[in-house]
Amino acid sequence: MTQADLGIGLEVMPSSAQPGRLRLLLILGGVTAIGPVSIDAYLPAFPQIADDLHASESAVQLTLASFLVFMAIGQLTLGPLSDGWGRRRPVIIGLGAYTLASLACAAAPSVEMLVVLRAVQGLAGAAGVVIARAVIRDLFSGSDLTRFFARLTLVFGLGPIVAPTLGSLLLEVTGWRGVFVMLAGVGAAATIAAFAWLPETLPADKRRTNRLPQMARTMGGLLRDRRFVGYSLAMGLGFGGMFAYIGSSSFVMQDVFDVPALTYGVLFGANAFGFVMVGQLSAYLAGRVPEKVTLTAGLAISTLAGAALVTASIVGVGGVVAVAVPLFFFIASLGLVMPNATALALSGHPESAGSGSALLGFLQAPIAALTAPLIGLGPAHSAVPMALAVAVFAAAALFAMTTLTRGGARTA
Repeated sequence: MTQADLGIGLEVMPSSAQPGRLRLLLILGGVTAIGPVSIDAYLPAFPQIADDLHASESAVQLTLASFLVFMAIGQLTLGPLSDGWGRRRPVIIGLGAYTLASLACAAAPSVEMLVVLRAVQGLAGAAGVVIARAVIRDLFSGSDLTRFFARLTLVFGLGPIVAPTLGSLLLEVTGWRGVFVMLAGVGAAATIAAFAWLPETLPADKRRTNRLPQMARTMGGLLRDRRFVGYSLAMGLGFGGMFAYIGSSSFVMQDVFDVPALTYGVLFGANAFGFVMVGQLSAYLAGRVPEKVTLTAGLAISTLAGAALVTASIVGVGGVVAVAVPLFFFIASLGLVMPNATALALSGHPESAGSGSALLGFLQAPIAALTAPLIGLGPAHSAVPMALAVAVFAAAALFAMTTLTRGGARTA
């Protein structure tokens, strides 16, 4: 642990409230989980939302796209601002606003209003996602940085494991609106935890100006760093493949293969469990194997899994098992990709961790947001569009990383 065991910059909190490493891991994991939980918990409800609000499949998928687009905008704004304001205050305000937006989603009278409210929810929830990464970069470097990001998957990865199953159970009792009430409860709990225990990790003397020209110069410097862009695209395109699965798997599993909603939630949770476990393998490898080697291996596995998924979907032999197995390996491989790509991208820019974190999130979210509508243009009641999207994103992530980061990985 660096920075006096998290005692830096605690301008608001007394020393007795300083969290240790485990508490910090739990807080940041919970805050980061706001993003995936907001997506995964209501995936099983897509068919029900479409029926209840008399909306098409593509219209319901737009509620997911709007969340991601505005989460990207929120990250691009709040990340650089946190370099000037500090980390703690924007997180607390954003989580509070997310809680209120979740309650409003539960009362949405139409799919159009739900699209708008999901945008507000994404904008507010971005605070936790982007600033959590900046907090980690404030405190760690080198293999410790990679290891902490990998350990973080153990905490925030529990969200995708539990959320779809819980969402499926809520559908049986409360309908899809109950899922958003549950999300409001998650947001309230995260707000309270951040207020009570999250320290300020960016001292006043290390903060940067929030003037627009300075922010633009910082962003420009990051975008001129081809290694930063390469690792960021590896993460963003990998997330695009994950989102192709997230946005379409509910319809594919339930409509194409007639899988019950609860069974779908279990399958989704199993994939998330694989992601978490491989993430812990990534933590073990940190400091033992170069991060770029681990990242390359993860991208290679995801590309092979994508190719197998396309083959199974086109041939049509083996049913749901033939599709579920390569999906498992694809999602699990991202446990090697996400922490290593994030650490390698942020390692070279400790002075602008908020801006770097913002660009990481911004580059991945629009890619993911465009995925669902594009898949919707493909043939209905088929797994092929989802499979092709997964395979293309996986191959593109491997290509971007290998071409833009030649010459070895930068170390923190």
